[in-house]
Amino acid sequence: MNISGYISPGKIDVHQHFWRYDPVQYDWISDKMGVLRSDFLPRDFKKASHESGYLESIAIQARQSIEETDWLLEMAGKNLSIRGVVGWLDLCASNIEEQVNEYASNPLLKGLRHVLQDEPDDSFMIRPEFLNGISCLEPSGLLYEILIFPRQLTKAIQLASLFPSQRFVLDHCAKPRIGHGEIQEWAEMVTQLASFPNVSCKVSGLVTEADWNLWQPDDFYPYLDVIWNAFGEDRIMIGSDWPVCLLAASYSQVVGMAEGYFEKFGPEVLRKLTAANAIRIYQL
Repeated sequence: MNISGYISPGKIDVHQHFWRYDPVQYDWISDKMGVLRSDFLPRDFKKASHESGYLESIAIQARQSIEETDWLLEMAGKNLSIRGVVGWLDLCASNIEEQVNEYASNPLLKGLRHVLQDEPDDSFMIRPEFLNGISCLEPSGLLYEILIFPRQLTKAIQLASLFPSQRFVLDHCAKPRIGHGEIQEWAEMVTQLASFPNVSCKVSGLVTEADWNLWQPDDFYPYLDVIWNAFGEDRIMIGSDWPVCLLAASYSQVVGMAEGYFEKFGPEVLRKLTAANAIRIYQL
């Protein structure tokens, strides 16, 4: 596949993580997440993903530190399979414009993310200091990834409305409560967010929102119907959320579930969702 001079050797996983496990740095990994208490590095990703045809990836921050952003960028510089990094900077910092300009000079940094889902104040993303940080991204060419729970969609809609030219990517379809069968309110809000053409969506992280032990592929299909109808074939990308997905499924099960739903729309759509859209949206 050749888009804007870039040749992709295969599929691109738009959402996966790397870490060297440390119980202090990764304190969000609870006792019931024991499978994640290990190192996950590029060689491990290759072993997990190669059979499914995902030869490249976008590495996403897993802890909120500049040190991790630096580490991911360094690792991406040494591993051609890591096509880009979505890191973290303190968007509320008084010198955020200076920081963004410095980090955006590295072509491997494609965007930034903050773990908004863990903020006790759902209005955090529309605080003046946070909005000031977001305002620095578009001139630098960086996108912003929105990591939220369904209850925060109203604020995300407000955020997107304030920056009509900023590229946004919704992580994990806003984490619908699949295991509880809740869909209507989430569907209404995510469809409203999708009305902004500058917002794209990752089909990722869904298996951990379902019953970890008893999920079936068709548990996800009503939610994917909503995403397909809201975002369409040009603003959806498939990601594994590896290794977090291992809490509920193998790598091949996760991407197989997503591809199994979308294959009915034809091979050209699958090519978009597994590579072409990522190349365009992340400007690879």
